[in-house]
Parts: sequence; structure tokens; C-alpha cells
Amino acid sequence: MQKKFVGSLALLLFVNFLIKPIWIFGIDLEVQNQVGADAYGLYAAVLSFAMILNILLDMGLAHYSNREIASDQDLLARHFSELFWIKISLAVLYFLIAIGLGSFLGYWNKGPSILLWLSLSQVFASALYFLRSHLAGLHLFKWDALFSVLDKGLLILLVGYLLNFSGSKINIEAFAAMQALAYGITAAMALLIILIRVPYFKPHFKWYKFKARLSKSFPYALMIFLMSLYTRVDTVMLQQLVSNVETGIYAQAFRLLDTLNQPAYLFSVLLLPMFATLFSRKESVSDLAKLAFVLIYIMSLSITLAAFFEAEDLMAFLYVEHSAVSSGLLQILLFSSLAFGATYVFGTMLTAQGNLRSLNQIALGGFLLNVLLNAILIPAHGAKGAAIATLTTQSLSAFLQFRVAFKQAKLAWRPSFLLRFIAYTLQSFLLAWLLQFLVIPWYWSLVLIIISVALSALLWKLLPWREARELILARLKDRNRV
Repeated sequence: MQKKFVGSLALLLFVNFLIKPIWIFGIDLEVQNQVGADAYGLYAAVLSFAMILNILLDMGLAHYSNREIASDQDLLARHFSELFWIKISLAVLYFLIAIGLGSFLGYWNKGPSILLWLSLSQVFASALYFLRSHLAGLHLFKWDALFSVLDKGLLILLVGYLLNFSGSKINIEAFAAMQALAYGITAAMALLIILIRVPYFKPHFKWYKFKARLSKSFPYALMIFLMSLYTRVDTVMLQQLVSNVETGIYAQAFRLLDTLNQPAYLFSVLLLPMFATLFSRKESVSDLAKLAFVLIYIMSLSITLAAFFEAEDLMAFLYVEHSAVSSGLLQILLFSSLAFGATYVFGTMLTAQGNLRSLNQIALGGFLLNVLLNAILIPAHGAKGAAIATLTTQSLSAFLQFRVAFKQAKLAWRPSFLLRFIAYTLQSFLLAWLLQFLVIPWYWSLVLIIISVALSALLWKLLPWREARELILARLKDRNRV
């Protein structure tokens, strides 16, 4: 089992690091360069709107399926048959609400096909996530890893052909339609794999069973919904209060922040079962939390500082328009990655501990604060106001999650570690600031800052390498016994 787990995890990380950068920088970014900030800004706003409503498609069913099937794989056929019509019903409900509310916000008048295709994309994406939860519950990790990137792989082929070989420019409506097609094909293939493993398939619906499951899984769905609100509502508000163009400029900077957050997110997938094992055995999570936090922080800080000091050249290299404005936004948003990284550690810890009440309270407060700040700052400062609101909200939410986790998990971090951590941070800022003055091409400066800041962590002995190795091996063995 250990070999299977490690191999599957390595495959998951490999395919994501291989495919997703190609999608982000080779396809999504190039589409924005071709269609322009105005068209892409509308697309980004509608996409965020569609993703915010995603809770209507799941209601925690994927989380429930993963947990229950993993504990008893014989339940697969009965659970899948029972949940099938529920998913269909939720999809219809989501589609009607998305079209109705989207029309109220003006998306139907500005881009009806974009609203239709992106709503359909979320229906297929939710179905895919639901089906992948069954694959993971069955320990079919390699299939799960494949389907985690297959939709992006198909999009790379479809959109890549239009961008590079069709001889004509792509339009944003076609881009949205291809996303629906890619998600639909991937979901259909995942459904086929599940049906092969289901000994019998008799779709039926029992309301009382659905209510019982929903009562258990809804807190998780609520947490995801609230976090999605305060990370996505800025794009919607920016488009509604200012313009499509301003939203498109904001999307240029946010794309890099989203990319920087991906490794930390994948790391949190590994952390969840590790934290859960430790809590179930009533063992300390202090060492694991410190190791995870420091690793993610070093990675995020090194890239953040490098991109901060080379933002103007970096954005000019990536984009054909508005690079000067978006580089300023990037410099603000980049520091949100430090908060996101902390959230992936301490939020994951609280989730593993089952402390969803605190998480939901923090997420609700973060959403209300984000809406308030956006309402004040966006009319006066446009995209810059949205960036400031994002940085403020994420930082405060991360601090509160750290405070709750530190207290409830009784993290034993010595004051000497905290002093070394602060010293490393200050030294890294100074080092990056000095390195930017070297007379070398900007891309070499970018690489040099990243490497120098990351390696300088060794001087402050923030990473206990021997203990880290022993800790990870011990946790893998623990998972083996489950």
C-alpha cells in the first residue's frame, strides 16, 4: 500500500505540474492576449459567478462519497445509484438559478453564450469531481490522477489548435464552449469507469436518506462555499462596478497568484490524511505543522519577492497590453500567496480536527469583510482596490486560522523558532532588494532571487531535515495500516 500511495501521489503531482502550467501560460494566457482585456474580463467575471454558485451542484456529496466508500467499498453500487438522480436534480436547479441570476446581473445581455457554456462547464466539472471522489474512495488513485488533468489536456489540444494552426483568431465564446466540451468528455469517461465497477445500477431517490447525508456533509460544503465567495466575489464586483476591461487587467495579475498557489494546494491534499491520522491517535501535530508551514512559506516567499522586484519586465513578457498596470496589481496580490499558504496548512489542520465551526465563522467574516472593502475601494481605485481587499482579507483570515489552530492543537513552537522565522523574512526582503540591482537580464535576476532566498533558509535552520524525513516516513507507514 505504501508503494501504491507514494507512486500515486508522485503521479498526481507530476501530471499536475506538467499539464497545468501549459494550460495557464500556453493556452489561457494566450487566449486573453488574443481576445483582449474587454472580452476576457467579461469571461472572468462570468466564470467567477458560475464557480460561486457551485455549492448548488454538490452540497457536500463528493466529500461524503469519498469518506463513506473508502471505509466500505461494498457500498459503491448502492450509494452511486441513490446519488445519481440527486446529482441530476441539483444540476437542473443550478442551471436555472445560474441563468436567472446571471440575467439579473446583465450577463445574458452582454454574453448569453458565455453564461450558458460556463454554467454547463460547472455542471460537468461538478460531475467530474463527484465521480473522482468515487475513484479515490475505491483507491483507484491512478485513474483519479488521470482525470484530474484530462480536461485540461483536451483543452490544450482543442484550443491550442485554434491558437496555432487554424489561421484565425479565437473568440471568447468558442473558448467557453470548448471548456464545456472538455469537461463533458472527461466526466463521461469517468462515469464509464465507475459503471464498470458498479455491479448493478438502479437509479432511485429517497429524500430521507438525502437529508441524513446532507446534514453530515453540509458543513464541509458551506466552508467551501464561503471560501469561494471571498476569493471570487472581487472579480464579479469589479466587473459590475467598473468595467470588463478593468476586470481583464485584474485577471492578468490574479492568474499568476493562482499559479503560485497550486503547489501549496496539492501539498494540502497530502496533509489532510496525515493530520487526521495524528489527531485520531491523539499524537502531536506540532512537528508536521511546522514542517509544512515552513516549506510552503519558503517556496511562496522566494517566488513572491522575485516576481515583486521583476514584476514590470515579467508582465511585459507575458502580456501584449496593460502590462504596466497589471504589474502594479501583481506586486500587491503576490503577498496574498503567503496567506494562502498558511491557510492550506492551518485550515487543513482544523478540517482534519473536525473544527468546521471555527473555519466557517472565519470564512463568513472574511466574505463580509471582502465585500465591504471591495464596495469601498473598487469605485475609487478600480482593480487596485480589489487587490488590496484580497490581500487584507486573506491575511486576516490566515492569521485567525493560525491563532485558532495554534491554540486548539497546542502547537509547541519555541520562541527561538519564531525569532529565526522573523529574521529570515527580514533578511530575505533585504537580499532580494540588493540582488535586483545586479546588471543582468531580468529573467536571470528572477531565478537568482528565488534560489538565494530559498537557500538562505538553511542559514537560519528553519528546516529540520532529519526529523522531517523520519516524520514523513512514519506518516506514510501510518497510512499503510489504515
